[in-house]
Amino acid sequence: HKIGAPALAQNRNGIDLWRVHRRAVRDNAGHQFSFIFYASAETAYQIFNMLRANEILSEMKAAGMIIEDQYDNTDRISRPHLEDTSDPGWPPAIQKNWPYFIMGASRMWLNLVSDTIATMPDSGSTPSLQEIEEQYKSANAVVSELWQEEGQHAFLHHLSALFGYRAIIFYDKRMLKF
Repeated sequence: HKIGAPALAQNRNGIDLWRVHRRAVRDNAGHQFSFIFYASAETAYQIFNMLRANEILSEMKAAGMIIEDQYDNTDRISRPHLEDTSDPGWPPAIQKNWPYFIMGASRMWLNLVSDTIATMPDSGSTPSLQEIEEQYKSANAVVSELWQEEGQHAFLHHLSALFGYRAIIFYDKRMLKF
């Protein structure tokens, strides 16, 4: 919101698709937040420089709130196809179309976070890192509650409607072992 959203806003005409990915597995890699986008190398270079120069990101890294930030090499295209950042275990049709779906969901999530923070007291001032952390904890709680209370209807019901209310098989093929 305070790091990625300004880069999105300033470069919106040069970004074809974008999304966020939150990983929170309890393993050595731990929690990871990724901002993935499809753009020219020149636009990517500009965005990466903007992110690197972001004062809040620098302060969060210095405070140990963010351990590391990584950027793709803009001198070479390592993932040239739209589906290259999708789960390789998915069927090709889903891999290729996933970025479109998840961009809409990511935009909604980012807007929910932004709108929630905008309603907080003193959201227009320059908050300290501790205040930013508290804002994000509060925003996460609000957005999580919206997901828990409205996710079934607002998200899953309407997504199911797009697919004609066909039943979903609830198992992970990767977990099956014979």
